[in-house]
Amino acid sequence: MRVEEVEANPGLIFDKLDAWLDGLFRLLPNIAIAIVVLILFYFLGRYFGGVARRAAKRRDRPSLGDVGGSLLRWTISIVGLMLAITIVAPSLTPGDLIAGLGVSSVAIGFAFKDILQNMLAGILILLRQPFAVGDQIVSGGHEGTVERIETRATLIKTYDGRRVVIPNADIYTDSVIVNTAFDTRRSQYDVGVGCNDDWNEARRLMKEAAEGVEGVLSDPGVETIPIELGDSANVIRLRWWTKSDRASQIHTFGEVLQAVYIKLDSAGIDMPYPTQVHLFHDQTEETDGDRMRQREGWPATGDDPKPRRISDAIERAAQSRNGQSGANGGNGAQAQAETGTAKS
Repeated sequence: MRVEEVEANPGLIFDKLDAWLDGLFRLLPNIAIAIVVLILFYFLGRYFGGVARRAAKRRDRPSLGDVGGSLLRWTISIVGLMLAITIVAPSLTPGDLIAGLGVSSVAIGFAFKDILQNMLAGILILLRQPFAVGDQIVSGGHEGTVERIETRATLIKTYDGRRVVIPNADIYTDSVIVNTAFDTRRSQYDVGVGCNDDWNEARRLMKEAAEGVEGVLSDPGVETIPIELGDSANVIRLRWWTKSDRASQIHTFGEVLQAVYIKLDSAGIDMPYPTQVHLFHDQTEETDGDRMRQREGWPATGDDPKPRRISDAIERAAQSRNGQSGANGGNGAQAQAETGTAKS
């Protein structure tokens, strides 16, 4: 194996360092200009982002202003960064940067697919505005008041004081119920009255009770609709309208139920519940299986059947066999008599 000696040349190292430092000093003016451009575009982005927010607030769409302002600020900042890079490295053209950005955007898109999907869904929600901050919605099994709409998720506050963060993509692709989309909301409850009670009187009392509750709107008015002839009760559906917010709807619902119950009860209207009667018979009695004598239910009539005993069953079986034997013997004697008569 041949080993060659390599002589260290310190002068070459210093020449390289000197060339690098010389290039750095030549780039210092460009670097300074690039820093100024970055700072300028940063403040331009903040300024135009603030303008977009204020314009959206004047149109009563603050959430759209927040998202639009942030996007505008970041877009201007990225443009400033690209200009700064071309100033520091003149060999790079804006076309080269855009081409490189296009290639990298594909990789970024695959890596952050969910984030970008939620961001796009958030922008579409803010533009189309199916609901706004303060609306009460139901989405994905969650119900509450919309607190904030961000680029990634929508934040709602449930009625029991919890915060739920729902990705915008889920909201945009799934169905959403907006309870406060309109000013009024209808509630209903089914009330069963006795089959022997007057339907018209019960409907009149129910309507009067509901109309007297604070929070029930007069337009549209209260409705009472007979909907079912039940086994134990005739069912009347009571409908009324309230404000659409959850507090008004749920509080008025309870007041209406209480008022209807008091009104019907004071008027003597029966509100029955399903009743079932089960009849049993004692299988230990001797009458079990005898449909003419078998008891169905209690109390007894005083003529209690005797209990079933094994000895009785054996005796009945023996009597049955003896009866069959006697019948067979009688049939045989009759046959012999007929035979003798025929021979004579």
